[in-house]
Amino acid sequence: MQGTIDTSKAAIQAEHGAGAHGGHHGDHPDHRIFGIIMFLVAESMIFLGLFAAYLTFRSVTPDWPPEGTPEMELLLPGVNTIILISSSFVMNRGNAAIKKNDVKGLRFWFGLTALMGAVFLVGQLYEYFHTGFGLADNIFTSTFYVLTGFHGLHVTFGLLLILAVLWQSLKAGHYSSESHFGPEAAELYWHFVDVVWIVLFTILYLF
Repeated sequence: MQGTIDTSKAAIQAEHGAGAHGGHHGDHPDHRIFGIIMFLVAESMIFLGLFAAYLTFRSVTPDWPPEGTPEMELLLPGVNTIILISSSFVMNRGNAAIKKNDVKGLRFWFGLTALMGAVFLVGQLYEYFHTGFGLADNIFTSTFYVLTGFHGLHVTFGLLLILAVLWQSLKAGHYSSESHFGPEAAELYWHFVDVVWIVLFTILYLF
């Protein structure tokens, strides 16, 4: 009888131990993702400050853009906007692939996202060389270059994150359905970059 009781106690303890172990890995949130989200919140505050400054300058300037500023072209930035927004959906396919242990799918969709991001940056550089105005011409041109340039810096960093994920994916078993922090973090950052651009495009080119 004593042996039976001891065996039952051991079984119960083992069950509780397994439950606690499973809860630690399966139920608790990934604090690394929480850290990424907090970082993006901080970055959002910087962009909000820049947006507020731009809108303030616009509200106190009688003519906006100031007289003599060449008219902004919409075709190139419009195409660039479509490319960047579409890239978020493309990247999401890559994350969906790795959650099914499809490493080749991850590489394909993230590679395509990287290409689209590079095309966006090239288009932005092309626009810079053909705007017809310089950084110090007036308050509008200064804020235009600061806003788009700061965003372009974030796109560049996001592109480097994507390339880092692609590089790590070459290691056998590095990413899987159980381990995909890198792709998930890169996707969160890329979505942030896209949302910021939508706001920028609206206030700079449409509003």
